[in-house]
Amino acid sequence: MDSVDVPDAAPAGSHGSKGPDPRQAALIASLRARYAIADQRQDAEAKRALFKEAVYLGILPDAYQGTSSAA
Repeated sequence: MDSVDVPDAAPAGSHGSKGPDPRQAALIASLRARYAIADQRQDAEAKRALFKEAVYLGILPDAYQGTSSAA
């Protein structure tokens, strides 16, 4: 049968299986940089705000936390 060509389902904002989404990578980089600053300042409120932002964006905390931990 000849059906309508529909691409395989992919998450919104995804560009298929050709690597990470550039927008997602930029969001993670931004979260990572701001988390490092909040961590350095020991700013728990800023960390909470970043966590809420990441949840809203569908980004797991592991994606941006832990790269700056030198404690």
